[in-house]
Amino acid sequence: MNTYNPLNALLIFIALSTLIYFLFRPTKGWFWIIKDNYRTNEKMVIEDILKLLFHNENSGKILNTNNLTQILNFNNTLIIKSIEKMTANNFILLDGEQLKLKPLGREYALRIIRMHRLWEKFLAEKTGYDKSEWHERAEQKEHELNAEETNLLASKLGNPLFDPHGDPIPSKTGKMAIINGVALSTLPINTVGKIIHIEDEPEIIYKQILAENIHIGSHIRVTENNNTRVSFFSEGEEFKLAPIVAGNLTISILKKDTINEENIARLSNLKKGEKATIIGISKESRGENRRRLLDLGFVKGATVSIDLLNPLGEPNAYLIKGTAIALRNNQASKILIKKIN
Repeated sequence: MNTYNPLNALLIFIALSTLIYFLFRPTKGWFWIIKDNYRTNEKMVIEDILKLLFHNENSGKILNTNNLTQILNFNNTLIIKSIEKMTANNFILLDGEQLKLKPLGREYALRIIRMHRLWEKFLAEKTGYDKSEWHERAEQKEHELNAEETNLLASKLGNPLFDPHGDPIPSKTGKMAIINGVALSTLPINTVGKIIHIEDEPEIIYKQILAENIHIGSHIRVTENNNTRVSFFSEGEEFKLAPIVAGNLTISILKKDTINEENIARLSNLKKGEKATIIGISKESRGENRRRLLDLGFVKGATVSIDLLNPLGEPNAYLIKGTAIALRNNQASKILIKKIN
């Protein structure tokens, strides 16, 4: 008995055709999307491995495949395939179980580091993202640009030498400025210096530094240094850190007579009834936030006092040039003052 039904056959044909269309249509088909996604992931893995090898080799550490599978948040099979591809492309050398960068790999790693640090500079200068977000967002954005786009971004930012954490930004030829400083944890008592670099990894230590409201560019004087604590005086406040945290701050040592750090304070430390002269705005305040403070009258030489204290803590109103301006403590902490006796 013939059970063939032309209508059913037509419906099956239409269904199969539709499925094939969605699977294989140019650029937007599921097959191509999955394939492109794999290629993107492979590119990210390769670039993350190269960057990781570069940073570790610079600090005297050599990694192996097991280290990478433990550190990187990617499928182990993808990591292994990426290592094989990097070896074939002459990016890395397998020395027993150890992975070492070859010149081509080191050059590639510097391009990724350049993109990462330029993105952090962009996020700091041109957006309102909190500094706790810069590193993670730059980790994603660093894989997106080609060499021409990276150079354009650098040009728009004024070809900066350092990112907002004080890390040197490689030039398009791979050259980097040198950080001339030492770890805070190594400095003897009464050393006077300036914070020139704040390491943003590991994240748990960086978050502790952020919580302390420590600013790059601030002048410091070491008041205590032992196995359990490193203390320093800066901008009218005393900070106490564990040695492992202090090790993530790089200090440029200054002559003791170059500054009088005892007279510098933050506007957030001003008390009711006190007056002060503005010395300047901390380098920690950047981009639009910095321009806004200058436009509001917080310029060098201006006299400032507290107009009204908020019973809830913040914002407080500051009187400057005859106008009351409300600022949160985080904003006021970035304005440097000298109290008037």
